[in-house]
Amino acid sequence: MTAVYTWDVFSTLDGYGSYAAPGDWGGYWSKQGPELLAHRAALFDIEQRMVFGATTFRETAQIMSSGIDPNALDEWNLRTMQMPTTVISSTLPDTLGWPDANIVSGDAVDIVTRLKEESDIPLRSQASLSLNWALMAAGLVDRLQVTIFPVISGRTGTSPILKGAGDLDLEMLESRTLDGHTQELIYRPTPR
Repeated sequence: MTAVYTWDVFSTLDGYGSYAAPGDWGGYWSKQGPELLAHRAALFDIEQRMVFGATTFRETAQIMSSGIDPNALDEWNLRTMQMPTTVISSTLPDTLGWPDANIVSGDAVDIVTRLKEESDIPLRSQASLSLNWALMAAGLVDRLQVTIFPVISGRTGTSPILKGAGDLDLEMLESRTLDGHTQELIYRPTPR
């Protein structure tokens, strides 16, 4: 049986995954609510293997290990760090203090193909844009989960989430509205 691979990414309505100063909106573009945070925590009720590219892993590990009071972090972030994690990187020298992480060097498509074949738990990747563009082109992403926050960041937006993704057909699997304004859309992508 092949493990399901989900690419989980946050976005503005105009497709940006992050923003640059002076657009300091705060985390979640300041649009998080209790329903979103509870839903995000529930996504990690089951064990999953996290898969990161080097840049996203480095940024996430820095936030998680920066000495922030764990009570200040959202529950889903804490649960993410408790999951077994594979980092695909040829540049990272170590796991940056992340518990239960290993670094694997090589071709991402080959590595994720092997993970899907060998894993007895689902695989989930957050952000890691260029990694997941390559995996979608290879047909390895089973679920594209996009959480769209109700903002447009046309002036300050950075990191267009799908800019390098190639051409894909999308089959809608699920959709939901969280806190009355944030959309979560889950698709099955198929390369064209």
